Amino acid sequence: MMALPSVNFAERHTVIANWQGTVWNYRRITLLALALNTLSALLFISFFDRPVYDDANNFPDVQRYASEAVSIDSIRHHRNPTGPTSFIWMAEGLRLLGGKGLRDARLASLVSWLILGTGILVVADKNSFPQFWYAAFLVTLVFPHSVSTSALVLTEGPALLFALIGLLAWLEIFSRTVDSPRFVFLGIIGGLSLGIAVTCRQYFLALLPAAFCFAIYQLSRNRAMRNGTWFIAATLSLLAASVPVLMLVFVWRNLSSPGMVAGASYAGQEARVGLNFFRPLIAAFYTAAYLVPFTFPAMFRLKTSQRRIGLLVAALGGISITYFSSFFLQPGPLNSLIRMASRLPYGGTVLFAVIAIGVIYNAASVCCLLWEQRHFLSSRAPVVFAIFAVAFFIAEQFGVGGNLPFYDRYVLQIAPFLGLITFTVLPRLTPSRLTALACLSLLSHGMLWRLAFGP
Repeated sequence: MMALPSVNFAERHTVIANWQGTVWNYRRITLLALALNTLSALLFISFFDRPVYDDANNFPDVQRYASEAVSIDSIRHHRNPTGPTSFIWMAEGLRLLGGKGLRDARLASLVSWLILGTGILVVADKNSFPQFWYAAFLVTLVFPHSVSTSALVLTEGPALLFALIGLLAWLEIFSRTVDSPRFVFLGIIGGLSLGIAVTCRQYFLALLPAAFCFAIYQLSRNRAMRNGTWFIAATLSLLAASVPVLMLVFVWRNLSSPGMVAGASYAGQEARVGLNFFRPLIAAFYTAAYLVPFTFPAMFRLKTSQRRIGLLVAALGGISITYFSSFFLQPGPLNSLIRMASRLPYGGTVLFAVIAIGVIYNAASVCCLLWEQRHFLSSRAPVVFAIFAVAFFIAEQFGVGGNLPFYDRYVLQIAPFLGLITFTVLPRLTPSRLTALACLSLLSHGMLWRLAFGP
């Protein structure tokens, strides 16, 4: 069992009770979720070979990379707003499988999830914080869009593979004193993997400032890390993480493809770097909304005084958000639910207001819980990094210009970090939380299989 931070006796007893026996529970449930996702994806890939969802938009780039050599010219002709590396991954899958069809590209996407799962399950047990990583991957697997991204030509699988495997190695190294060239080399590889994740999906750019802030945080807390080897390793690692990003910017002269910047890739849609003051609020709202099924026990742990203030803030915030609901309702399950409720007079407005109030109240409850456990959490490197990553994911939305919607599928990219945070402050796998995870998993499978029978 991991070493515990310096806390009082009552808190120490609670921490021990919470963590005892949870590692293998997380591992078993994570294995089950991975197996179900893989089975569902394989069945879908086997029986449905027509393009659905974003397949028609993404597959042409995959085909082009499979038929042409990857070059500066081919990357400059990239059609989609997301980076080219995930498409190149699927194109290489096409070549290895010897096929040219949609099914082979989907299989390549699924393989990235399987490699990620294998890496987490194998490496986590050798890590200083195994239960943290099982929880992170479990939340990712049950996230409503995870099965779809496993079975379709979507870019999240390769992006999460490079991000999480790189981060797992990076945190394991820079949470300790670096005292050998081997650690320096592994740190560089971990940083490079983080940079490659950005070239898969640019929203992972948040990992780079998060890594920098984490390094500063570690230096400020641990004097033993203030040695030349640790500093050199951290510097080289961050430089390695920047290299793939700078290369992409050099080729595209932007963080989005030239076609998307010009508005030529998708009719009526443009994505580019630019100021956007409303998008971070949308990102924060959807991040908080997806926290609810993972952290709802926090709502029942507030003290009376905290509960009153939380309800007041939630009511005022929920009413304000409802007034601007047309901006906050972005493509995704929440939007579909509100549209269904809108068939009744004022049904959509009332439902959105109730959801918004609940989301804000739960977010306030989680913040209180984080503050109460701050001394315990401050010594848990993955959680500290996760808080930085979520904060920078929301902050980076300020720089997303154009009119591309904030699809709630984007939150999948920070799902592992939400898992790291929520299952650290609330580690118990109670029946109610397991039920919530099962419902999310069912929703994820349903979102994929409805495509089989839809238009």
